Order: sequence, then structure tokens, then C-alpha cells
Amino acid sequence: MSGMRVENLMSRDVATVVPEMSLKEVAALLSRHRISGVPVCDADRQVLGVVSEADILRKEEGRPPRSSTGVLSWLFEGDDESLAKVGARTAGEAMTSPAITIEPGRPVSEAARLMLERQVNRLPVVLEDKLVGIVTRADLVRAFHRPDEEILREISEDVLLQTLWISLDRVTISVEGGEVSLAGEMENRTQAELAVAYVSRVPGVVDVHSDLTWQVDDLARRTGSARLPRRV
Repeated sequence: MSGMRVENLMSRDVATVVPEMSLKEVAALLSRHRISGVPVCDADRQVLGVVSEADILRKEEGRPPRSSTGVLSWLFEGDDESLAKVGARTAGEAMTSPAITIEPGRPVSEAARLMLERQVNRLPVVLEDKLVGIVTRADLVRAFHRPDEEILREISEDVLLQTLWISLDRVTISVEGGEVSLAGEMENRTQAELAVAYVSRVPGVVDVHSDLTWQVDDLARRTGSARLPRRV
């Protein structure tokens, strides 16, 4: 699919660390660059994992006593991975691995879905297993705050023309405050529903109002329904 992709948003100048770097040095780097996490890479820029502020905070929790029971036991609850990170001294020992990554050509909507589902704030961007950039939640928020004119251009050129092969003569499009209105007549109902689905995934679109109609209800034919086609 055409449209805004990860490579359009990602930062190409990425701060990285090696597995052997001490957590003290990692903390200093995060503070210096004002970032909350950093990829851990080998000499070939392959991403081994990600070390974040959360990983360093686990270290600051301190090592639990040999026997934690009674009133103090709740202080040291956690899974084996969390407890192992308490004893970490290097980026390699503290990092979360394997890293959740994404390719530069993937849609921005996929990056957003990954961040939400996996509860991460950043995604290293890899091409042929090599780090080429990083995309963050802040980058996606900036993408959502796009001018209406830019959203209109992407819907017209990338979504309708290039992806769905729908002539712009068939569709009237307006965008106001991120709210998109579509009107016109499609060849079939599937085409009309795909137009709404794809437009709704364009970064910056708040809602889609459709007055699209269609000549043939191909979906009704598949289900044997006798409904007459109208609009989405």
C-alpha cells in the first residue's frame, strides 16, 4: 500500500549501545540525548535488544533478600526476567530481547498497532536485519497532527488512485479538522467499503463520513441477499 510509511517518520541518526556498555554509561547516554530507550546492537548493526529507562529502574529496585516473606515480600514480587535484571550490570544483561522491530516500508498504522499491542514506546527500524532508524510514539503523534491539505493529497493520490485504482472523477473528497467526507458512486459495494477502510487508516484522519453509493452490490450476491445496494 502507498501512503505514509515508517521511513517517512523515522529518525535515521540513532543513538545505540553495545552489549558490554555499563548501565551507568547507558543512563548517562539516555539523559544526555533526552530519550527513554536505546537499541543494543552488535558490530554489524544487528539489533540484539532494547534497553530502556524501565530496565534501569528495575536495577534501582535493588536485589531482594534471600528470603523475602511476610510484610516485605510484596516489595520484591516479579517474574524471573525482572528479578534477573535487578542484578544486571551491562546493557546486554538489562536489555529486553528480542527487540520488537519494524521495516521502513511498513505503514505507519502498523507501527501504531505494534506499539499499542506490545506496550512499547519505540520501534527500531531494520532493513535486511540491519538498524536503519527508529520510530517513536512521539513521531506517530506528530504524524497525526497533519494539515488537512496533506491528508487530502494522500487520500486522493496514494489511497484512491494508486492503491484502489479509483478514478477521482467518481469521488468527491473533503477534509476539515481531520474529518473526511466521501461522496460519489463506486462500481461495486466492495470498492466503496474498501475506500472507507483505507481512508480511515491514513495518519491524521479522525473520522470518515461516507455517502458513497455503488452500482452493483457484489457482497449481496455472495451471500444470496436480495438487499438493494445503497451506501456505506
